[in-house]
Amino acid sequence: MQRAYMSALCELAEKDRNVLSLLADSGTGYDELFRRYFPKQMLDFGIAEENMVAAAAGLALCGKIPFVYTAGAFLAYRSFEFIRDDVCFQNLNVKIVGMGAGLSWSTLGSTHHTTEDLGALRSLPNLTILSPSCPKEVEKAVKAAYDIKGPVYIKIGMNNEPDIYREEEPFVVGRNRELRSGKDLCVYTTGSIASEVLTAAELLEKKGLDIGVVNVPTIKPLDTAEILDRAVKYNTILTVEEHSITGGLGSAVAEVLAESDVKVRFRRIGLRNCFAAGYGTHAQVKAANGLDAAGIAEQILAAQK
Repeated sequence: MQRAYMSALCELAEKDRNVLSLLADSGTGYDELFRRYFPKQMLDFGIAEENMVAAAAGLALCGKIPFVYTAGAFLAYRSFEFIRDDVCFQNLNVKIVGMGAGLSWSTLGSTHHTTEDLGALRSLPNLTILSPSCPKEVEKAVKAAYDIKGPVYIKIGMNNEPDIYREEEPFVVGRNRELRSGKDLCVYTTGSIASEVLTAAELLEKKGLDIGVVNVPTIKPLDTAEILDRAVKYNTILTVEEHSITGGLGSAVAEVLAESDVKVRFRRIGLRNCFAAGYGTHAQVKAANGLDAAGIAEQILAAQK
């Protein structure tokens, strides 16, 4: 996903010299590639995330389009006040890109996990929140963010996530995308864990359970009409996310259902009032927390009882 992000950003920077890449000592090879071709459009602030966000606000006031890029945890938590007051309150044209969604920083533990960012940022006025599921969707999300005249937060993975779309599909901000049809129940998911959910659906199909899977690439504004339409058609709806179930996708969908007259059984799968356990590869940490395909399948079956 990092390569997809930088590829899309390079395209934008080439056609619009106002596009800037702001870094906080992220130090990846993709950053150096951008620096080589666009040295006057890159600023590295070192490990000073709050200063970087504040500077991005100032640059936006000067007509620039800054893309602020570093580890998601350091943006969503450490820089929250600056995102709130300098960017969102002023409704400025700043794009905030959190690298390492969910448990991606698996070897560094919970201090680096981005598993509460949606809970923190979803409450902020004026902020569009995008959560692409795969590299192709990252490219489209970045270009969609550029077209939005206002604050945008994009959360992306960093561990060679697979593409989940077989064909090119349009990316529309505020619209959900069906990944798999199914008649027994519907699962909503967001981000790179979508690939695990699809595999879980295949595992459960062998047990006779036909599951529909819907990707939610836009957390805010949420596609409420699509959710309510499916809630009428299904007896059970679940959400699966690589995030705390508090404040994330599960909470967002629960809010929609609670304010409607639709009666549907609803369950959330994710981190339940805890920090993630374990260290290791991304796959190992997901498995340790029941968020790999096998763990998700087991929890979906349990939710049926």
